[in-house]
Amino acid sequence: MKQFFSFSIILLACITSFAQRQTYDVLTYDLPKGWQQKEVNGGKQLMVADKSTGGYAIALLIKSTATRGPVNDNFGYYWNKMVKATVNVSGEPTMQDTVNDNGWEIVSGNADYTDGANAGNATLLSASGGGQTTAVVLMTNTNKFQKDLVALIHSLSLSKAGKNETGNTNGGTANTANNNSVAALTGLWVDYGLEKNAWQQYTAGYLRKEYSFNADGTYSFRKKNFLTSATEIYFVYETGTYAVIGNQLIITPKKGRTEFWSKPKSLKNNEWGSFKRSENHKLEKVIYDFEILEDPNYSNSILLRPGKATVRDGGQFNASDDPYNFHYSFRKLESLIDNPPGFRK
Repeated sequence: MKQFFSFSIILLACITSFAQRQTYDVLTYDLPKGWQQKEVNGGKQLMVADKSTGGYAIALLIKSTATRGPVNDNFGYYWNKMVKATVNVSGEPTMQDTVNDNGWEIVSGNADYTDGANAGNATLLSASGGGQTTAVVLMTNTNKFQKDLVALIHSLSLSKAGKNETGNTNGGTANTANNNSVAALTGLWVDYGLEKNAWQQYTAGYLRKEYSFNADGTYSFRKKNFLTSATEIYFVYETGTYAVIGNQLIITPKKGRTEFWSKPKSLKNNEWGSFKRSENHKLEKVIYDFEILEDPNYSNSILLRPGKATVRDGGQFNASDDPYNFHYSFRKLESLIDNPPGFRK
């Protein structure tokens, strides 16, 4: 992947003031001619693609939130959630030295990646300051849009860092609920993701998993994957008990099943085909370190740290030295996971 220029050096050299044409949250930028942009969950996506060759370039501007800790911790969080969860990176990112600008600490890193038959380069810039953190993700699999990317990078600027509405100061951490208890956990916690194609465009497919913690110390876990790239629907259902001891969450499953279903003839992602088969479902007791994070812009989230890959949460594709951190967001609305026909608990 040496043919791809190093974004990180350019990024750190070019976070300077520029004519303000468009603003998103704490970031200002110029949109290159011919690029499309749209609001996505937690950010704004800028994109251009060449359908004849499959070449693309993407920039994701992430909305600022309360900092999760030092700048390197924030970088690690964004790298795992926004890069590694999307494509298969070749290894640990090549890091650049931290720089300071307008009250922000800025660190960046990049790595080559593969995404199916595509190969490219991903760069992440993470900025922390005034109790806030934000980031910019850049991904491309071609040199065709190099000039556009350079122009976009040169146009980036950050507003002056200041205290956020939670009152944190630079170097602080996101508010953590200090009542780690059954009462604090009660409710629905979800991790919903959308499938992307080779051009990094969203499809009708999705990957959804969720915990429902009940006040009586019981739980249910469900997972449903409906992918346009797969021929079957994947469904998991598990129930058991849980306990909270200090900052540890102990989940003990009692029963569960893993099933595969055909897709409906309509191919609608909210319908089911017929039952195909089931496979042995491993009941795995796991002790997690956990914390509940308060987010001023979105709902609270729970961070689970099992220290290993798990049957429920996954993680088998993480690098051997990568921490196993799993984030689930609190959901006030009904679940988006529907049960298959004839479902019985």
